[in-house]
Amino acid sequence: MAPEPLTPADTTVVLVDYAVGFANLLGSHDLAQHVNNVVGLAKTAKWYGSGLVVTNGESTKPSGPLYPELLDVLGDHPVIERAVDFDSFRDERFAAAVRAEGRENLVIGGIATDGCVLQTALGGMRAGYRVHVVVDASASLSTEAHDAAVQRLALAGAVPVTWFSLAAEFQLDPRFHDAPHRLRLMRENVPAMAMSARSFGNAHDLGRKAGQAA
Repeated sequence: MAPEPLTPADTTVVLVDYAVGFANLLGSHDLAQHVNNVVGLAKTAKWYGSGLVVTNGESTKPSGPLYPELLDVLGDHPVIERAVDFDSFRDERFAAAVRAEGRENLVIGGIATDGCVLQTALGGMRAGYRVHVVVDASASLSTEAHDAAVQRLALAGAVPVTWFSLAAEFQLDPRFHDAPHRLRLMRENVPAMAMSARSFGNAHDLGRKAGQAA
C-alpha cells in the first residue's frame, strides 16, 4: 500500500454496530475507554469533514440502538439499519452510501472485531477499497478474539490504525494546519496527553521567565 497520508478528502470513516446491547459483552477492552475511543473516532470524522457512514442492526433487536454518547456526537447524521448480519456490504443501502462518499480509503471501527468488523473490512477490500481498521475503537468478547481478527485482517491487507493517530494524520492536511481540532480531541478524549502538553507548556513558561529575570 502506498505510504501517502490519509486525508479527510480521500477517507470515509465507517462505524459498525456500536449497539448498547453488545457493550457489556465486550471483554477485550475496558468499556469506558472503549466508548471514549469510539466517541473520539466519531469526532475526528465530523470535525475534519471526512466521509462518514454509520450502520447498525435493526434497533428493535435485543442489540438495541447505538451508544448514547456516540449519538450525541452524530446528531442528525443518518444511521443505516441493516437486516443483513456480518458483512455490511451485503446490504445495498450501506454499499451505496459508501460509494456515494466517493473516497478510496475506508477506516472501519466497530464491534465485534471478529464478527461484523472483520467481515465488513473483507467486504470492503473485495469491493476495491483500501481498508484500515481502528483497533482501539473496535472490541470483541475476548482479547484473543480481537487480536486474531486484527492479525487476519492485516494478513489480508488491511492496515491497523488507532483513532488518535488518524486525527493526527488528518491534521497534516494543509487545510487543518492551524485548526484546533487535535488539541480539542486531546483535551476531551486523551487527557493524559493533554496533561503532558500542559506540563511542557508550564516548564517552557518557567524557563522563559527565568531567562528574563537573569
